[in-house]
Amino acid sequence: MRARTAVLVAAAVPVTVAAVAVVLKAGRWRLYADRHGIELKPQPRRSCPDCRGAGGWWVGGANPEMEACDCWATRRQLCIRLLPVPAWPDEPPF
Repeated sequence: MRARTAVLVAAAVPVTVAAVAVVLKAGRWRLYADRHGIELKPQPRRSCPDCRGAGGWWVGGANPEMEACDCWATRRQLCIRLLPVPAWPDEPPF
């Protein structure tokens, strides 16, 4: 019975990972995970008529800068914190 359960769990993990990858790609999300947290960030839509998937455009002038497109810039970023990030020391290391 334990061997059967172990085989089912081992088979479920790759299927779950593949399903998550399909959902993230279809919803235009990028997943980033490390020991401090899990982040889901929105990505530009390739079918967007304004930016055509580039995510924005350059605004000219004396100081050119990129203006973000609304197809991804107005969407929320989701973040789950797992472990606290260690504090950066205030003193120099020497």
